[in-house]
Amino acid sequence: MTVTAWLRAPLANWRARAEERAVARRPIPDDLWKRTRIRYPFLQRRDPSDEAALRRLTSLFLDRKEFTAVGGLRLTNDVVVAIAAQACLPVMRLGPDRYDGFVGIVVHPHAVRARRQVVDDDGVAHEYDEELAGEAMEGGPVMLSWHDVRQAGRDATGAYNVVIHEFAHVLDLADGRSDGVPLLPVDLPRARWVQILGDEYAQFCARVDTGAPTLLDPYGSNGEDEFFAVASEAFFVTPQALKDEHPALYGVFSLFYRQDPAAEMPPRR
Repeated sequence: MTVTAWLRAPLANWRARAEERAVARRPIPDDLWKRTRIRYPFLQRRDPSDEAALRRLTSLFLDRKEFTAVGGLRLTNDVVVAIAAQACLPVMRLGPDRYDGFVGIVVHPHAVRARRQVVDDDGVAHEYDEELAGEAMEGGPVMLSWHDVRQAGRDATGAYNVVIHEFAHVLDLADGRSDGVPLLPVDLPRARWVQILGDEYAQFCARVDTGAPTLLDPYGSNGEDEFFAVASEAFFVTPQALKDEHPALYGVFSLFYRQDPAAEMPPRR
C-alpha cells in the first residue's frame, strides 16, 4: 500500500461511518418510498441495487439540506422526500458532494413572480415581471414551486420536471459559470461536450423559431444553460424519446451522468 493510499483509508472509513449515521438519522419508511416511486415512476429502476442506492442517497440529501416552506405550505414527509429523491436522481452515480455548494431549499405553494431588469444594447434598463416555477442560484438557495413539483408526477405530460431542471443548473454552476458546461469527467473532453451541445442547441433553436414541435421545452432556446437544463429533464423523465430525437446529446449526457435511463428504467405500464 502506498503512503497516499494508507492515509486515505482512515478517511474513507470515517466518511463511510458518517454516511451510515446520516442514513440512520433520516430513514425513509417503506410505505413513503413506495408512494414516492408510484407518484414519480421515472425514479424506478430495473436493478434493485440502483433503487437502493437512490433511496440511500435521498436520506443523505435530507440530512445535509435545510427545507423551508413559505406561503402557508406545510412541509410533510411526502413533500421533502419527493423533492429530495428527484434531486438525487441526476447525481445517483456522481455522488452527493456535487450539491455541497448550498444548503437551503425554499418551497412555495405555487410559482412566484420576480422583478427582473435587463439592459439593452443602448444601455437602457428595462424592468419586467417573470413567473418562476423554480430558481437555482450559486451558493443557494434553490427555490421550487410545490405545484410544479407535483406536475412532474405520473399524470404529467412531456418531459417537464422543475426539480431536475433546477438541480441541473446547480451542476452547471459548479465552476461559477452558467453556460451549459458542468464539471465533466476525464473521459468526456470539454471540446466534445461543447461541440455537441452547441450543435444540438443551434438545431433546436432553429426548430423553435419555425414553430416545429419539439420534445424539449422551447424555454431551452433562451441559452445553452437552459438547453442543458431542459434536456436533463427529458434525459431522466422521457429518456427513450430524447435518445430517439437527440441521439448525440443523449450519448454525452449518458457519459456525464453515468446513467443510461432508457435501458435502466422499467417499461411503462
